[in-house]
Amino acid sequence: MEGVLVLLAVLVAVYFFTGVRVVRQGYVYTIERLGKFTLAATPGLHFIMPFVDRVGRKVNMMEQVLDIPGQEIITRDNAMVGVDAIVFFQVLDAGKAAYEVSDLFVAIMQLTTTNLRTVMGSMDLDETLSKRDEINARLLAVVDHATSPWGLKITRVEIKDIRPPADISNAMARQMKAEREKRAQILEAEGLKSAEILRAEGQKQAQILEAEGRREAAYRDAEARERAAEAEARATQVVSEAIASSGTQALNYFVAQKYVEAVQQFAVSPNAKTILFPVEATQLIGSLGGIGELIGDAVKPRANPAPADKAGADKSGMGRA
Repeated sequence: MEGVLVLLAVLVAVYFFTGVRVVRQGYVYTIERLGKFTLAATPGLHFIMPFVDRVGRKVNMMEQVLDIPGQEIITRDNAMVGVDAIVFFQVLDAGKAAYEVSDLFVAIMQLTTTNLRTVMGSMDLDETLSKRDEINARLLAVVDHATSPWGLKITRVEIKDIRPPADISNAMARQMKAEREKRAQILEAEGLKSAEILRAEGQKQAQILEAEGRREAAYRDAEARERAAEAEARATQVVSEAIASSGTQALNYFVAQKYVEAVQQFAVSPNAKTILFPVEATQLIGSLGGIGELIGDAVKPRANPAPADKAGADKSGMGRA
C-alpha cells in the first residue's frame, strides 16, 4: 500500500512538473490543446495540462530587423539600379503571427521586394536617387497595410543603398563636375564684376576729388592774383602820387632803382665775366644825382617862410625905391 502511495506521489509530481511552463520576457508562447490554438502565454509561469496541451510556437514579440537582399530594379526611364533595404517590424498578435502565415520572415521579405519594385519602377532615376524619404514612406504604408492581417506592425522601411550602373555613375560624375565648374566660373565672374565696380567707383571718387582740388586751387590762384592786382594798383597809385607831388625827381628815383636792380642781376650771374654798359649809362649817374637831391630835400630842415617872405618884400621895396 505504501508503495502505491509513493508511486502516485511520483506520478503527481511528474505530472505537475510536466505541465509547468516558464515564458521568457519578450516572447509569447502559443498553447495548443489537442492541436487547436487556445491560449497565448505571456512572460511568466504557466501551467498546462500534460498530454493534452502543448506549446505550439514561441513568438518573438520584440522589434526585429529583416534584411532585404539586393534587387535589380528597372526605373521608369529604363535605367537598371541595384537596391538594398531593411525592414523593422514588431509582432502585436502572437496568434495571428503564428497561424495566419506559414513563414513570417519569408512573407515579409517577398512582400517588401515586390512593393519595392513597384514603387521604384514608377519613378525616374533622378527621383529614385533624390527622393529616398518618399520611397520609404510609400513602402512603409503599403507593406504595413498588407501585413496587418498577420498581427504585425511595420515600424520602418529604409533604403540602404542604391547602385546605378557604372556608365550612369560616370555621366553623373561628369555632370556634377560640369555643374561645379559652372558655379565656380559664375562666382569668379561675379567677383571680377564686383572688383571692376569698386575700381570704377574708386576712379570716380578720385576724379571728383581731383576736380574739387583743381577748383579750390583755381579759386586760390584767382584770389592771389586779385590781391596781387590790388597791391599793384595801390603801389601804382602811391608812385603816381609821389610823382605828382615830387615831379621828375621821384620818377628818376624809380627808374634808377630798377636800373640798379638790373645791373645787380648781371653782376651776380655766375656766367657773367665781363659787363658792357651802354652809352646811356650816364643817365644812371643823372638818376643817381636826382636821387641824392631827393634825399637831401627830404632830410634838409625847411626855413621859416615868413622871414623869407618879409625879406623878399623889403628887397622888392628897396628895388622899387
